[in-house]
Amino acid sequence: MRLVLLGAPGAGKGTQAKLLIEKYNTPQISTGDLLRAAVAAESDLGKEAKSYMDRGDLVPDRVVLGMVKERIAHDDCLSGYILDGFPRNTAQAEALDGMLAEMDMALDAALSVDVPMEDLMKRLTGRRTCQKCGQMYNIYFSAPAEENKCDKCGSELYQRDDDREETITKRLEVYESQTAPLIEYYTGKGICRSVDGTGAIDEIFATVCETLGLD
Repeated sequence: MRLVLLGAPGAGKGTQAKLLIEKYNTPQISTGDLLRAAVAAESDLGKEAKSYMDRGDLVPDRVVLGMVKERIAHDDCLSGYILDGFPRNTAQAEALDGMLAEMDMALDAALSVDVPMEDLMKRLTGRRTCQKCGQMYNIYFSAPAEENKCDKCGSELYQRDDDREETITKRLEVYESQTAPLIEYYTGKGICRSVDGTGAIDEIFATVCETLGLD
């Protein structure tokens, strides 16, 4: 199964990707991981990417696409792969399709994990972290026994800056304007599938497997 995962921040697509990897031994291709690995290895693409990153610029699609191409060419991707975090917009999707067509490794499906906006806000803005041991909580879904105190060590909990409402709202707005149109793009190509991302994780995963026609 050659798959692209779609979904807003907090939708749980990363969790579903992990379960797919564990059950089907399908490699996950994360552009963030590829960039870090290429920079660390000081490959040609890694050096080029670092030159942009050092200036605070976005790494061009051409460079990211080159890294994806190198990764997909590995033997472990012959039977399938999961793309997570790329493409992020329709221009990247079109470039990816062209590259995959040349490699004769076209996508089988694009899976959208759908969660209502209200739930996404609670999942993201409700997160709290223990300052001492790092234990994670959610004040809406998995609150500590005592408000703002860690169940494990009793230390104070805090909210990360990137989990604050104004930051989350901006992230979701960016998703809606840039990434959400991918659903329309892949629907037009007849390969988009959608699943409800609310409920128990194992139930969502069962629906994912059924939707994708996996055993």
